[in-house]
Amino acid sequence: MTNQKKTGLVPKNKLLSYAVNAALLLVTYFLFFALIATGTINRYTSGIMTTMFINIILTVSLNLVSGFLGQLVLGHAGFMSVGAYTAALFTLYSGLPITIAFPIGIVLAGVVAAVFGIIIGVPALRLRGDYLAIITLGFGEIIRVIILACDFTGGAKGLRGIPTILPQGSDATSLSLAKYSYVFWLAVLTVAVIWAFVRSRHGRAVIAIREDEIAAEASGIHTTYYKLFAFVMAAFFAGVAGSLYAHHIGVLDPSKFNFDYSVEILLMAVLGGLGSITGSIIAAVVLTILPEFLRGFEDYRMLIYAVILIIVMLFKPSGLMGQHEFSLSGIVARLKAGKVRPAKKGKGE
Repeated sequence: MTNQKKTGLVPKNKLLSYAVNAALLLVTYFLFFALIATGTINRYTSGIMTTMFINIILTVSLNLVSGFLGQLVLGHAGFMSVGAYTAALFTLYSGLPITIAFPIGIVLAGVVAAVFGIIIGVPALRLRGDYLAIITLGFGEIIRVIILACDFTGGAKGLRGIPTILPQGSDATSLSLAKYSYVFWLAVLTVAVIWAFVRSRHGRAVIAIREDEIAAEASGIHTTYYKLFAFVMAAFFAGVAGSLYAHHIGVLDPSKFNFDYSVEILLMAVLGGLGSITGSIIAAVVLTILPEFLRGFEDYRMLIYAVILIIVMLFKPSGLMGQHEFSLSGIVARLKAGKVRPAKKGKGE
């Protein structure tokens, strides 16, 4: 009977967690939706929010490889650029209405980036050490050079005329709301998929590889398969982020997807904590908003980032969250348990 009660508590706790998270998501979404719709949040601030959610997708997906898998990747911007140009070229030349072409372009961008992930990952992930970092660094630079050399990508001038995600003639408020809805729910989907993966038996296999690859292989885990799976999943979501970026900005400049941008994404993951999804979200939010408060020191942004990273590494080497997750539902459950916990009786009672 005791065992049945214990097992019965697990679904209730999970149900509470899902209910709290779903309620917070809906409240957050509709709150900002209303603020944008009423003009309380202007187009400029709405644009920063869009960039913030794109950075969340990039940071969480990179953390899957660099944090949970333990493989250093220095070319995440390369996969983003593949997705950005794929989606932009598709919406430009497919001839489909933008309301149809854009969702298809998002999926296509993720798939093409994932294919490139397979091409890069199959030879690189069979090896141990820092080979993946070197190969992804080279991949990012090669992709950038290819984009510069091709006419159909716009070359050094960049790809211009990328359509917005709504038909021409749509008002600015409707466009801001559409962008916000897309990036918000795709960021939620990214976090949910990676969260579920990490907590599955496949995710436990990935974490086992990070802790000790030789021991994981000896215990029967197909290390190459799981390393490739995690790497390709991260590349897919980087491609999705690229497609959102392309239609948010409207112009693609090859110089945007350089090594510095890959380091910037890695910095967000390290600052939040390698192995923490909520840490990645917090760091992406902070490092997206921070430059807006440092507009007068824009030339020193990377220097400020470096100083922040050094300070965090000195006082919190594992990042803001380390390998822990922030959970409001967990806090609620602990408070509830503390209230119903009976008081300890004294020895004399």
